[in-house]
Amino acid sequence: GIRDVLRDWSSDVCSSDLDAVHGHNNVLGAVIFPHQIGLGATRNPRLVEEVARVTAREMLATGIHWAFAPTLAVAQDPRWGRTYESYSDDPELVGKLGAAAVRGIQGGRRTGAWLALACAKHYVGDGGTTGGVDQGNTECDEATLRRVHLAPYREAIQAGVGSVMASYSSWNGVKLHGHRYLLTEVLKGELGFEGFVVSDWAAIDQLSPSYKEAIERAIQAGVDMVMIPNGPGQPNSYQDFLRLLEELVREGRVPEGRIDDAVRRILRVKARLGLFERPVPSDRHLGQVGSAQHRAVARRCVRESLVLLKNERGTLPLSKRVRHVHLVGPAADDLGLQCGGWTISWQGSTGAVTRGGTTLLQAVRGAVSPRTRVTHSVDVAEGAEADVIVVVLAEPPYAEMMGDRKDLNLPEDQRALVRRARATGKRVVTVLYSGRPLILGSALEDSDSFVAAWLPGTEGQGIAEVLFGDYRPTGRLPRVWPKDNHRLASAEAAADPLFPRGYGLTYGARGR
Repeated sequence: GIRDVLRDWSSDVCSSDLDAVHGHNNVLGAVIFPHQIGLGATRNPRLVEEVARVTAREMLATGIHWAFAPTLAVAQDPRWGRTYESYSDDPELVGKLGAAAVRGIQGGRRTGAWLALACAKHYVGDGGTTGGVDQGNTECDEATLRRVHLAPYREAIQAGVGSVMASYSSWNGVKLHGHRYLLTEVLKGELGFEGFVVSDWAAIDQLSPSYKEAIERAIQAGVDMVMIPNGPGQPNSYQDFLRLLEELVREGRVPEGRIDDAVRRILRVKARLGLFERPVPSDRHLGQVGSAQHRAVARRCVRESLVLLKNERGTLPLSKRVRHVHLVGPAADDLGLQCGGWTISWQGSTGAVTRGGTTLLQAVRGAVSPRTRVTHSVDVAEGAEADVIVVVLAEPPYAEMMGDRKDLNLPEDQRALVRRARATGKRVVTVLYSGRPLILGSALEDSDSFVAAWLPGTEGQGIAEVLFGDYRPTGRLPRVWPKDNHRLASAEAAADPLFPRGYGLTYGARGR
């Protein structure tokens, strides 16, 4: 009966899933990779596929089958707090790397059993909201929506992605969770998507003040699985969902055929994952979590993601036999600032957020000659005695709407650090941890060399390898770097950028 079907369906709400957006980032000791903006700077689909495969292995070792990744947003305005979850502001690059991530998570198989389940998100246009407002409104014509925001989904579907998450955002004022044209006619019909559509966290609640009407709109629009965080005794709980959906079916407002279609889609995916034969993964692979082999992949990602924006006076690469290197700023020895949001906790935090990993200070100490003196201070103390000063700047950790900002200027106290380092007369190398391009102001002028390191994750050795010449910089900007705070959106900034998309310097290796 319909009650049994609905109750069986509801069990999928508690599927083994999580936001593994830059590695198995909810688990202590797992490898934390660079966020997607950094991977975009590598422009390396094979590497992105390997990152996704490592993530899937670490997930499966802890009993998780389903990653809410990759994000296919084509972020147009860096004021958006999820910009670092976007590979690029170029839909072609997002499509290539997103498809690679799907292949990595699912095992590269279009047919037969999957390794794990990928989820392309957030369908569609989440990276194009006006002003970069999270869960906001993407205002554009359909041709632009298809050319910029829909294009990466075509490639993900061709790669065989098994699930798609709908976006909290709207297109021209209509919430995506209730958009039948885009979810059913375009995604499932025109693009031939055969997997299932999952809602975002309590997202259907935003469709109507009436939970029953919200359910009707979402299911009829094409949402197949609903993410419901509320439990017994709370409003809009999964019990409410079951009761109200059953009423909608019995009243004829939601056809049983729509329920059959949703269940069929979910069961097909479960079968591809082998969940009926092996519902619980083996724990024999727990030793792979945070393994040296996996960390080596992450270290490669870090060094390939760094973008050298400036290099004057032949400052980089540094000699490993330099007499004295002084690192400046709290970020130089802070793993949490290296990793950013979505690291152990939702918003991330500062400090030793996880087990394992190497800060830049630790990495520099391991990279140089035993005779080299390596010092560190929060300000520029001791810097006057050094041969070179490495200033490490960072955005504080954030995720989603908490990261929305109107002003992207680098804070004055961080610009002042670079200014004081310059005043010593020593060579100054600045490394920036950020989830998006920031307005650099005097910090760029006061640096001999400037490295955009994005949010590199736990493997700080990858940065040291570039600074000391073990690896020549190959990273190129995955998005336009705006010149000022007045023209931030990519289309505006591209007319007169500080650095264009694709920019990145390099140098010959030395310093061994």
